[in-house]
Order: sequence, then C-alpha cells, then structure tokens
Amino acid sequence: MQEQFIKYLKEKTQDNTSFVDEIAGILDIGYDAAYRRINLKTSITLEEAVKLARHYKVSLNKLFEVGSSNSIVTELSPAIHDVSGLEMWLKQSLNNVVPLSKIKKSNFIWSGKDISLFHTLTDSYLTRYKMYVWLKDLNTEMAKSKISFDDWMETIPDSLLDSAFALGEIYKNINITELWSDNTINGSLQQILYYFEAGLVSKNLALKICDDIHQVINQVEKETINQSIGSPDSNNTFLLYKCDLHMLTNTLMVTTPFNKVFFTPFTVLSYFKIEHKETCNMMYEFLQKQMSNSKLLATAGERDRTLFFKKVHQKISIAKERINMDDKMTFL
Repeated sequence: MQEQFIKYLKEKTQDNTSFVDEIAGILDIGYDAAYRRINLKTSITLEEAVKLARHYKVSLNKLFEVGSSNSIVTELSPAIHDVSGLEMWLKQSLNNVVPLSKIKKSNFIWSGKDISLFHTLTDSYLTRYKMYVWLKDLNTEMAKSKISFDDWMETIPDSLLDSAFALGEIYKNINITELWSDNTINGSLQQILYYFEAGLVSKNLALKICDDIHQVINQVEKETINQSIGSPDSNNTFLLYKCDLHMLTNTLMVTTPFNKVFFTPFTVLSYFKIEHKETCNMMYEFLQKQMSNSKLLATAGERDRTLFFKKVHQKISIAKERINMDDKMTFL
C-alpha cells in the first residue's frame, strides 16, 4: 500500500523540486527520515498519510487503496446542534459544490424525495421556516422549547441567511437535472401543518409559507418548459423528470468531464460525501435508469406536464384550506 501511495505522490510533485525535500517539508521531518519513508524503510503513520493526502489533494479512497474491496471511505457533513452548527453546515455544503460547479459542462442530478434545497434557499418565509424545522429536529434545547416560528424568525442572524442564500445561488450557474414524484411536495406541506396544528406557527405565516411554495412550483414549471434556469436564453439547462417507479432519496450527484461525486443523506440534514469512483459510477447508472423509466416533462406533452403541476398546486391549496378550516373550527 505504501509503495503505491508514494508512487502516486511522485506523479503529482513539481518537476523542479526534490521529492525527498518536498516530503520532508510537508511532514516537518529531516531529509534522512523522509528518504527512509520514500524507500519503504520506515512506515508512514496514519497522521503523516493524512497530511500528505491533504497537501497533494488525494482522496481518502486513493490513500487507503480500497477501490478493489467492498469498503469505501466517505466524508461526513458537519454536525448540527445549534444555529452556528447550521451555518457551518451551509458553508461546508457550499465549499463542497462550488469547485465542482465551476467546471465546464458540470451537471447536478437531484433525486427529489423533497424539493431541492437550492429551490428553497431564497429570501422567503419558506427558507426561514425550513431552518426552524431543522433546528427543532436537531437542537435538543430548541426541541424542548415552546418558541414559535413567529418569535424565532426575529432572532435569525444575518450571517445564517447569507450562508443560505449563497448556497441557493449555485443553482443559477450549473446544468440541472431533477427527478420528482407526485409526493415530492408532501414533506414540506406536512411540516407546515404539523407545527401549525401544534400552535407553533401562526395562521398568517403558515399561509405565507404555502404561498412561497406556490411560487417555487411556478418557477420550476417555467424552468421546465424553458429547459433552462432563469431566463429562457440561459446557457444552463434544467430538465425535470416525473418518476413513478422508483423511490426518490434526496441524493445529489455532481458530474463533471473528469469525475463524479454524490451526496446522500442519512439523517435530517447529515449526509455522506462519496467520491469513490466505482460507487459513483453505480449511483450514476442507477439515476440514469430512473430517468429512462420516467417522463421528461419538457417533452412529455402539454397535458402530462400541466396535470403534474396542477396536482402539486392542488396539494398546496388543500393545505391552505386545512389551515383556514382549523381556524374556523376554534369555538373559544
């Protein structure tokens, strides 16, 4: 393993620099000590291997040479316990996708159990409400508290909102492919109804959040018809598939001409970042199969496309009716 790792690092070193001197400098050790490690006389420690991997930007899967086994190494998203943790999560997520989005011909593929974060991270009540729900799920103290969304919204730091808006902006600068089902909208509506019925969201704000979701769907429908993000003459494509066969998972895959990486969730917001080549290829092939069994709404015909979005809007309207009806059923 060490021999393969050293060989790989040599290929990445500068031609005008002594490889031994370079390794010695990175590890802060003497020339002789570096020479012994390069020539396999001394084993590289785990700490040293990580330092070298970071310096040469080598993936951990390459570092541990696990490509031929059934085990892979993944990167875990930052833990979220409070507002500062959520802000760190947003910033780390941005750092993960920005370099990939800047590569020409890169593409995002979203398997949407829920509406993509990138659609909802805007200057809206919906964005603020999503944050409230996440923290109610992940912050023990907030989960125990009776603080309402109306009150909590007044305490949101500007830096948290700025981090959210920056992540949402990524979608305007890259090619997008999304897979939705008839149930993709359900989670967001259920969150509104749950906290409204618990008395933690006022009727006024609950209805405004629903209106924000209406607006998101209207924008997605326009982008679906135009097959582009933003204006119709945008260079960034947007393709929306209606998937009726497979379960969608909130997995985001980023493909570039050089590599693939995907982010897959395992709790509310926590996700694994996976760069392992063979695993990424497996996920990519699965997503392609999902698309082949789905309808591309831009070309499926006006009837199918209109019916799909009409059904989504009807669900939002039903949620609003339920909110209004709940208010009318109050006798005292």
